[in-house]
Amino acid sequence: MNHRLAEIVGKENLLKDAPMSRYTTFRVGGNTSYLVNVENEEILIALLKLLKENDVPYYFLGNGSNLLVSDQGYDGVMIRLGGDFSKIEWAEQAGQSVAWSDSVPDVGTICQAGAAVMLTHMAQKAAEQDLTGMEFAYGIPGTVGGAIVMNAGAYGGEMCQIVESVRLLNENLQIVTLKGDEMGFGYRTSILKKKPYVVLSVRLKLHSGDQKEIMAKMNANMSARKEKQPLEYPSAGSTFKRPEGHFAGKLIQDAGLRGYCVGGAQVSEKHCGFVINTGNATAADIYHLIQNVQSKVREMSGVTLEPEVIMLGEF
Repeated sequence: MNHRLAEIVGKENLLKDAPMSRYTTFRVGGNTSYLVNVENEEILIALLKLLKENDVPYYFLGNGSNLLVSDQGYDGVMIRLGGDFSKIEWAEQAGQSVAWSDSVPDVGTICQAGAAVMLTHMAQKAAEQDLTGMEFAYGIPGTVGGAIVMNAGAYGGEMCQIVESVRLLNENLQIVTLKGDEMGFGYRTSILKKKPYVVLSVRLKLHSGDQKEIMAKMNANMSARKEKQPLEYPSAGSTFKRPEGHFAGKLIQDAGLRGYCVGGAQVSEKHCGFVINTGNATAADIYHLIQNVQSKVREMSGVTLEPEVIMLGEF
């Protein structure tokens, strides 16, 4: 498998026994059998064809900002998109025809972003061009592709509000395009939670705005993040989805779990909705802390907290 992977992605893009503690924002986790960097759609299709034919498990890593990999690691292939998947293009839309370029036209509100583009980078680029709509995403530590899968959002905004269409690779390795209203977007979910599609790129609908106002809103969001969230510690952001009619952090605080620890994992004293790695946590510490928090909150309030964090491997 090592030789065949190298033939497809190139030796320079293949890493064997890669420690996931280096590639996830929790900074924990054992090794993955292989970590591969994929530069374009042609290589991606060839890679997935090989993996499917040989029944090799695989997972798209993104920025690793919503992922907990077990201490035993992942017996499969971690895929990171780069190259063409990191491009941003702008277009002026006239009827159904769209002319794409690397520069922003005088009048244009359509942006095409590859799945590997970081959300904060995308928000910055939009602001530079006096385009509004991405402010909520500034500071979210994930990629555009990952944000589409989970309909990422913050501060009153969500990806579903700005998605025009999504270019995808389906389970038969065919490229398809779905409009925004076909994506099944909901709170921290999309159709991609049920279908094994891969996000290739996204067309976003942005609008002309005042750059000073856009930057002010982005900076205010970032200041709020720094003030209220434990950004100084490794974490995966908000650990739990917001239960209907409640706030996860408030339920956890009311259950007396502020600062609660399991090994090196802790419920943040700054924001109870965050589970943090205080420096020497294991994946097992984080996993068991999450389970204990769920159990205690259920006991105290009757509410079952659902993790936002994806858990990969054996725990």
